[in-house]
Amino acid sequence: MTKAATAMVQPADPMDWIASIDRLGPAFAEHAAAHDAGDRFVADNYAALKDARLFAAGVPVELGGGGASHAELCDMLRTLAHYCGSTALAFSMHTHMTAINVWRWRHDKAPVEPLLKRVATEQIVLLSSGGSDWLPGSGKAEKVDGGFRITARKCFSSGAPAGDILMTSAVYDDPQAGPTVLHFGVPLKAEGVRILDTWRTLGMRATGSHDIELNGVFVADAAVGVRRPQGKWHHLFHVISMVAFPLIYAVYVGLAEAARDKALAVADKRKRDPQQQYLVGEMENAVVAAQLALRHMVEIAAASKPGPATTSAIFIGRTLAGQNAIRAVEKAMEVAGGAGFYRDTGLERLFRDVQGARFHPLQEKPQQQLAGRVALGLDIDG
Repeated sequence: MTKAATAMVQPADPMDWIASIDRLGPAFAEHAAAHDAGDRFVADNYAALKDARLFAAGVPVELGGGGASHAELCDMLRTLAHYCGSTALAFSMHTHMTAINVWRWRHDKAPVEPLLKRVATEQIVLLSSGGSDWLPGSGKAEKVDGGFRITARKCFSSGAPAGDILMTSAVYDDPQAGPTVLHFGVPLKAEGVRILDTWRTLGMRATGSHDIELNGVFVADAAVGVRRPQGKWHHLFHVISMVAFPLIYAVYVGLAEAARDKALAVADKRKRDPQQQYLVGEMENAVVAAQLALRHMVEIAAASKPGPATTSAIFIGRTLAGQNAIRAVEKAMEVAGGAGFYRDTGLERLFRDVQGARFHPLQEKPQQQLAGRVALGLDIDG
């Protein structure tokens, strides 16, 4: 029995997940520049991850998966980012959707077991529309016999070319409850679903984060997993915040570590230069600060319950991890000097990719307001 097959029936040693990534990573790194230059989705990397059964890594063993813990998944994604940032970020979206459903299955007794079993046995790819679907939701749900017709356009759907199910939402104007956000999954092969070739960006160019159009897509009543008031914090979003963001920001910390390694390789020839030593020290501080912020997030997720205080702590970590990852790559560019400006060095792509850390929820100013309201004992829906 192979190591990948063994991982399906017993918890893997944490290093096994890293070993799998380190085995696949060099080939990912070899083709990363070409994927980036051509805005070409990393389909071949996804195929390799599937062959290694890594799409099922986070599913509990009792449901047929690999049984990787949340912390192990974070390490896996951080390591993957050393080889290809686009692959790591796209894969983090499937991974966090799986991890959220695992948490809900374990703690909320949510009826998501069939979905998780499909991830384990079929390795279906879950897409997230979270980038366009925060508390207000987006899109329109119209009531029809037996369900709803959904009309929406979802952006930032990373991994769209390889996706099987889009985990998304739409707003229903409920006559009794008022504007209500409905959460559901939509098969990418469903009638009325279309992937729009829109992903032309500064960085993370190979994530395939295209817009997805939903044109009158039917969603049955039974397929609606959560209903919540529009624009209000809800238990589901506290779970999402706690589980998803350490996984996503593990990618950006991995990019910072990769930039550090590349910069040190270039700087070795000038290591006696006092100014170079100072710049390297600044870079080291930023990398460690990003690592500490990520560790804070992972520890909070492991030890806390979803709620306003936990959400605030996670998003403080998200801001600090993102800021310091960006600063670390900026300093790596300074350390490398003119060599960093050349594509062949690999730093300019890391510099572009790490900018994505700015744009996930909650962005810096909303995060600071949330932290302030929690610290002051105010209602976070204010």
